[in-house]
Amino acid sequence: MHTVRWTVALLTAALAWAALTDAAPVPPEKKLTPEDLAKAEAAVKKDLEGRQGGNTGRVTFIKDEAVERALPGQACFAVLFPQYPVARISPPGLSPSNVFVVDREGKVLPLPNEEKLLKFVQGALPPVRSDDAAKDAARAYARLAQELFQDGFYKFELMDDSTRVSEIKNGREAVARVVVMQGGNGTIDVTLDFYENGLAKAKVDAKLRPGPRPICQATKLLHPDPLVRRICENDLLIMGPACLPYLEEQRAKATPELQKEIDRVRARIERGER
Repeated sequence: MHTVRWTVALLTAALAWAALTDAAPVPPEKKLTPEDLAKAEAAVKKDLEGRQGGNTGRVTFIKDEAVERALPGQACFAVLFPQYPVARISPPGLSPSNVFVVDREGKVLPLPNEEKLLKFVQGALPPVRSDDAAKDAARAYARLAQELFQDGFYKFELMDDSTRVSEIKNGREAVARVVVMQGGNGTIDVTLDFYENGLAKAKVDAKLRPGPRPICQATKLLHPDPLVRRICENDLLIMGPACLPYLEEQRAKATPELQKEIDRVRARIERGER
């Protein structure tokens, strides 16, 4: 009799422990350190060096809290092949605007389009079990998706009051909106549908209208027609700091007189004049 009681007691304890173990929250993954990020950026640059024309790509770390929370352990970078004033040809398999992801093992994954972005997020996103997690996923997706439309002159901003979650049949739907604040106008709307098995589908609706882009404005700052000069200078002021690399490039091959004008316009941009 005692043996049976002890057996029952042990089984009960084992089941209780199993239940507690299953219910215990998974400890959060450690954040990437500056050393981790430096190694990840070096891995992206090494990948680009191995691609034809890859050395013209500009690599920028995507620092975003929602991305860190929704995709822990993943270092995300924007890789841009500038299209202005002269288009750089992107390597085969890449687009002018890309997202590169590096995991903790140093594996580099290029995401040149929305299809690849969706596939990556579906595999990397932890289970979404709350509205807050769904909102973070939508914010993170919007942050990465905007880089696929970035040409180096847009300034995007997440409209967080537009981020919301609603119930759908057997799941949740999360939406987020990004608005162009500079470099043109327009919006990017992201809709994510989650079911029990994770992220099922994503929709990205981009309605963008670019503003002025550098073509030949710096070379026209000494044009004999004052209207042409004024239009070109105004375009450069509208583009703001994003056009400074272009001005430096043009200054290097300009005459002393034109260099003086470029320096004057650059100083106005640096002062924040519009």
